[in-house]
Amino acid sequence: MTSATEDTRDREAVHRRIVDIVASRTLYEESYLQPDSHFEADLGIDSVILESILASVNEDFALSPPLTGDPTTIRELVDAVRRARGDGEEDARGDVRDETSADGAETTAEGDAAAEGDAVLETVLAAAQRHTAYARHQLPVDADLESELGIDSVLLASVLADASRDLGLAHGLADGLADSPGASTLRGLADGLRAARDAGGPAAPAAPAAQEAPSPQAAPEWDGRSMKDFVEKRDPDLFAKTRSFAPYLRRREAEHLYWYGMPLRSRCGNKAVILDEQTGREREFLMFASNNYLGLANHPRVVEAICEATRSYGATHTGSRFIGGTNALHKELERRLAAFKQRPACIVYPGGYAANLGTISALVKSYDTLVVDRLNHMSIADGARLSGGIRKIYQHNDMADLERILKRADDRSGGRLIVADGVFSMHGDLCDLPEIVRLAKEHDARVMIDDAHATGVLGERGTGTTEHFGLKGEVDLELGTMSKALAGMGGFVVGEEEVIEYLRYYANSYVFAANIPAGVAAGLIAAIDVIESEPGRITRLWDNIRFLRGQLADAGFDLENTRSAILPLVVGDERKAMEMGRAVRARGLYCQTVVFPGVPLGDARLRVSVTSEHTREDLENAAGIFVEAAREVGVLPSAA
Repeated sequence: MTSATEDTRDREAVHRRIVDIVASRTLYEESYLQPDSHFEADLGIDSVILESILASVNEDFALSPPLTGDPTTIRELVDAVRRARGDGEEDARGDVRDETSADGAETTAEGDAAAEGDAVLETVLAAAQRHTAYARHQLPVDADLESELGIDSVLLASVLADASRDLGLAHGLADGLADSPGASTLRGLADGLRAARDAGGPAAPAAPAAQEAPSPQAAPEWDGRSMKDFVEKRDPDLFAKTRSFAPYLRRREAEHLYWYGMPLRSRCGNKAVILDEQTGREREFLMFASNNYLGLANHPRVVEAICEATRSYGATHTGSRFIGGTNALHKELERRLAAFKQRPACIVYPGGYAANLGTISALVKSYDTLVVDRLNHMSIADGARLSGGIRKIYQHNDMADLERILKRADDRSGGRLIVADGVFSMHGDLCDLPEIVRLAKEHDARVMIDDAHATGVLGERGTGTTEHFGLKGEVDLELGTMSKALAGMGGFVVGEEEVIEYLRYYANSYVFAANIPAGVAAGLIAAIDVIESEPGRITRLWDNIRFLRGQLADAGFDLENTRSAILPLVVGDERKAMEMGRAVRARGLYCQTVVFPGVPLGDARLRVSVTSEHTREDLENAAGIFVEAAREVGVLPSAA
């Protein structure tokens, strides 16, 4: 029989672990989770979330048989767990154990902090738990933040901001810590924050000058901040961050360095008329910022199909696909996409972003592992966070790193899903699909490839990455967006029929959202018809890609390893990239200037998109404009 003190300690330990689990499933701060708060009425925890909480509790406490019933408060759940274990008996699992740490040894996150009496480490763990949705025991203190825990630079900024605030550090004391070599683990973050607190100075050396500071030639009035400086702005007024960002944005616009979102006044082809809202003037530009890779957005058959279907079916439907929102054209589009991709079945989502969010969060749960490339699209990163799964990030196209991560996940009971872009949207290179498929088979993992920029571009028929590599049928799921080469809106996933049917019922971004209008669906069907009947469009696209890529490479631009219609002109310094973008636009060419958060600091670039509609004259003029602009701002040396 246990003493009253031991019984109290046991109850407190169970309560603490359950609060950890509830916090990880709901993203509430632990202080908000009171013992008698009603799950539904006070906390908004519905039956679906409660089911996830109970599953995690059963797994964490190794309860057999699992808990049944519907506890309504944390106190009731604690009592139910203690009854299931035997009141006051030792937990069958003993101490809460962590995932395997980076050196292969198991550690206990909570135990480490408690054993050392380390309040700083405990603060870092609490902040990490809030922002990652992991339970405490899923946060080994010596695991690599990115590859082992899936904590990217954006998440890391939030964790550091929270921990700095909770430790009472003055603003700016932890600046540079995220970029320091020792800050690759939670323990390393704690050490850096402790040094900042104790010394009252910077926690780590500042980031390299090329990333954080203006160039030596910068005018004194130059504002050297980037959008990264506004990621974490804490204030009791939720809108304070907007007032902080507004003058920065206005200044960038006044300098004609931020030129984003200017409205078109014409169709978007090889050229387009754009209204410069900063000057109030319209101008025709050479257009190299469009994803209209095959020129289908202006094809007469596509436009007429949209108009005819809209006249027949109306402007839109008035419900989700389950509730009055399915049109015959949706069914036909799904059939055509599946046939085009040569897969058994297809599901259409409202958008490509929604496709990644819905598919990943429907398939991956807290006990599963999601393995992603470091440079994947943000929709994949957000889908990973939404899923609550164990997230691992491998270095870009580093198959040795991917293999290491998969080996460490082999002993986990959950499933494994590898997700990668087929074409990386800011770099233009391709994933190493043959190695991904090989490693997935070796380690019993599933594979999903995002073909947003590959559909209509890669492969002889334009069906994407799997066709390009000769691996049709070897990838479990192929995802795409229809706003690029297919010249419409929406997203889709193709795969085995039973998987697609599961997604129809469990992907929230499909079930609870209205889908694309009938007119858009008709236009997409017509676009597929054109791709299949006019293969010369893909041939022209690749002739144009090879010509412009050759011109730019010969001029001395860094194009990285592009193998697609996306040509990156890597500049590095954010100010120079923006100034080169301004110089390009002044010469009558429109392309994207990409800075943080589109790419990391120090990796700024111009992103050039080639289409089948560009003429040889367009491409020659573009090459000349890029060279002149680069020489003007010092990206390329001046002509002899």
